[in-house]
Amino acid sequence: MARTARSRRTTAALAALSIGVLALTACNGDAESDAATPGTHASPSATGTDEATETPSSADPGDGGGSGKSSGSPSTPPSSPKPGADDDQDGGVGMCETADLTYKVTVASRPVNHALLTAGNKGSDPCLLPANELVITIPGLDGAAGHMGPEGKDWILKPGESAYAGIMFSRADTAGGKSADKVEVALTASESPTTVPVGGGPITVNDSQVTSFFGTAEDALTY
Repeated sequence: MARTARSRRTTAALAALSIGVLALTACNGDAESDAATPGTHASPSATGTDEATETPSSADPGDGGGSGKSSGSPSTPPSSPKPGADDDQDGGVGMCETADLTYKVTVASRPVNHALLTAGNKGSDPCLLPANELVITIPGLDGAAGHMGPEGKDWILKPGESAYAGIMFSRADTAGGKSADKVEVALTASESPTTVPVGGGPITVNDSQVTSFFGTAEDALTY
């Protein structure tokens, strides 16, 4: 009876051991099956690979970063300047012509042997006065008066405004000369002159010279 009981216990122990081995084998098999079956469980590495290889459809192939934003819009070309806006520093004002001005020549009390030329804009529009091209001639004498004093600057002479030039008729150290009671005035050598009487004349002319145009009579009679 004792042997029979021991035999039963031994058989029960072996049976329990066999069941444990079978259960362990089944667990290992399930683990290997899970590892071998793709797509059963998402792995971090697989997810990372998908994100790294995915390219946004809105990426600009030219911006080098796939950000979907342009690196910069092309600049708008500058508009063409309006005709006459900046191409003339005088704003399109024409040059003064000899016929545009009125003239008056008056013998000056000082300095001696000088006269003052006053030129006024008689028109209704401004004009650009050529300051250094004034031509003064004496009827009956050859040649125009030479230039004396500094050169002036061309400026816009408005309607009603005047410009001034000094005329020297003779030098104190020069004897002789021709008597004259009028002069001829032209703003440039290319224009026909206008004849102007000399107020307070006649004058004696032996070596005539003329200044540029100035803004005041005082400046014109300084030389």
